[in-house]
Amino acid sequence: MWWLSTVQILPNGWIQTIQELQLQPAARIILSHVIPPVESDLEKIADLPNTDPEVLPYRHIEQQLQSYQDNLPRESELEIVSGDPAEEIIRLANIYQADLIVIGCRGFTGVKRIIQGSVSSQVVEDAPCSVLVVKPI
Repeated sequence: MWWLSTVQILPNGWIQTIQELQLQPAARIILSHVIPPVESDLEKIADLPNTDPEVLPYRHIEQQLQSYQDNLPRESELEIVSGDPAEEIIRLANIYQADLIVIGCRGFTGVKRIIQGSVSSQVVEDAPCSVLVVKPI
């Protein structure tokens, strides 16, 4: 049994939700984060020292996910991928044959939700398994 938890940095409440789930002893947790692709050179960070801009966000995300691992009820694995967030979450769920996806939502409503879209809504619609959406606290 696989549990895929998709994590955006600054999630509120999802760790508590996973801790409250009554996981079977054989359940495995995959913490994942999707780094959206950079649309153009204009969006790259210009005021950082001359380093690979792809490496810095990855290291920060990896450290954050590792700190979340310490609060989980069992061992977990990390998956950090790049691409369209909803598509990558669904791809990972298929690879791991996940039984449940736990995903946070940013809580956007109205015009913001229409303009920026909702990854969690797209995942709920297209996922091959059940999806638990955790609202921010």
